[in-house]
This record gives sequence, C-alpha cells and structure tokens, in this order.
Amino acid sequence: MTPETIEHAMQALSEVDPDIARAYPRIGAPTPRERDKGFATFFATIVSQQISTDAARAIMARVNTLLPELHANAVMEVEGQALRDAGLSWRKVEYAKGLAEAELAGTFSAVALEQLSDEEAINAITQLRGFGRWSAEIYLMFSLKRADIFPADDLALRVALGRLKGLEDKPTPKKARQMVEHWAPWRSVGSLFLWHYYRGEPA
Repeated sequence: MTPETIEHAMQALSEVDPDIARAYPRIGAPTPRERDKGFATFFATIVSQQISTDAARAIMARVNTLLPELHANAVMEVEGQALRDAGLSWRKVEYAKGLAEAELAGTFSAVALEQLSDEEAINAITQLRGFGRWSAEIYLMFSLKRADIFPADDLALRVALGRLKGLEDKPTPKKARQMVEHWAPWRSVGSLFLWHYYRGEPA
C-alpha cells in the first residue's frame, strides 16, 4: 500500500467519519507496512506467536541458518529436535510441521490465497493449526495488501478506537467491527491509522 493510496484512503475516511477528520490533521497519515507473502511468512508467524519481536528475530536467524531455503519440503525433512534447538517450542514445531504437511498435501496453498476473496482466504488460513483469525487478517493486510481488513481482535486497535470515539472503555471485537463498517472499502488503512493514533495520541 503506497503513501499515495493511504493519503487517498484517509481523505475518504475523513469524509465519512468526523472523529477521523478531527484526529487526522493532528497526527498525520500512517506509514505503509508490508511483509513478504508465501510459506516463509507463515512459518515466521508461527515463530513470533507470544514472544517478543527481538526473540522472534533471533530464532528466525537460527532457522535461516539451519534452513537457508525455507520451504515446505525443507521443514518436513529437518528433524523436529533441530527446530527445537533453534528455539521453537514443541508446540510450534508441531504447527510448523503441520503447515508444511498441508502445503505438500495441497490442502493449503499460500500462492492460491491470492485468488480467493478476503473471507475465503481467512477461512483457508484458519484451517491451519496455530492460526486464528487475527493472524489471517494480518497476513491479508500486510502480505496480500488487501484494502478492507479490520483485525478486531487486536487489543491496541480496539483501545485506540475507543479513545478515538470517546468511549470509557475499549469496545468488544464484535462492537468494534460494527463501529467501523462505514469505513469500507478502506478498513485496512483505518486500522493503520488506529495503530498510528494509539502511539501518537495522548490518552
């Protein structure tokens, strides 16, 4: 998503939401965020679950040394103990092997996701063990560059939305989705703006 696309989307969001129109001039537009797409990104998502960014980076550096070419065949061929020694928990080793098995069996295809609708792609990803809706939505936003995604299970997103809307507390995921329905078809940029707002707007 380019800065020009974000600027266009923010103007559109400002026209349909007076709270964004009020906050946007104060904190400015969010910066683009992108991630690679494909099997290696799904593997890295497993690694990063419930640990710090620095810890995930260190583990992935060891994995990349162990597996210079990170693809399904390589993950299936390597011993589980070697992945454990690289820093993955046994549960994450199980998830990684399951991801590789699904890719090789054809029950999951990272490449094929690009041809699916948003909801079809989310459903395909969440069939994998270890992947919930939030992980799927983040992949669609940052790897597939889908424009209308709102990962409502994200805590910071809901805190920022509650703050933007002057609520006493953060909304539930269901309520948050309802509150931003009018942001379509730019809910991904709206999400970027909320993360930006969370960091930049005083409580």
